[in-house]
Amino acid sequence: MPVLTIDGPSGVGKGTVARIVAQKQNWYLLDSGAIYRAFALAVDARGVEIADEEALEKIAKTLDLEFKTKSGKGGNELVNVYLDGKDVSKILRTEKTGEMASKIASIGVVRAALLKRQKDFDKSPGLVADGRDMGTTVFPDAPFKVYLTASADERANRRLKQLQAQGSKGIILQILTKVKARDKRDSSRKHSPLKPAKDALIIDTTELSIDEVIAQVVALIEA
Repeated sequence: MPVLTIDGPSGVGKGTVARIVAQKQNWYLLDSGAIYRAFALAVDARGVEIADEEALEKIAKTLDLEFKTKSGKGGNELVNVYLDGKDVSKILRTEKTGEMASKIASIGVVRAALLKRQKDFDKSPGLVADGRDMGTTVFPDAPFKVYLTASADERANRRLKQLQAQGSKGIILQILTKVKARDKRDSSRKHSPLKPAKDALIIDTTELSIDEVIAQVVALIEA
């Protein structure tokens, strides 16, 4: 089955691009970030320490996680995430959950335990996989690979707008600091560090609209 991987740091538009391209191609969608965020919530709920790798591995292997699709505004398909039977879609996208997920995602036994769950999404007629190591580790043989990037300043501004749209407040300098810290953590981790696959199409989204990025990605598939 054809697989399109979309990797890159936070704030580059991976999730939006992946969702829309999956709709256009009528392919399955894998949001690997949601898996790690849900796992972080499960770890937090059970009061497990990050240093307890044995307990982390057990949780990862028995994670009760389910993705359900529903129709949203404008006919768009939205994916709701259920953890232990509870809809955690909103809390999944909070700053706190993202920070927890980023720290836990650097642990080797966790990545190994969640690897098969991600590979299981590869089904006919095709898959769009969004994450940080989709093209390098999870689907290294994927025929279509994209790596999205953008300046740290632009990504911080995008995050600020997201927070404001959600009714939350944010200080741009604090957000920028977090963006840079997460970039460093993700790109320097020992297991599956964030980097472009050697055969990936690299797209800088700093000055591009979502539609312009999607056009390049679709053109890659059609070519």
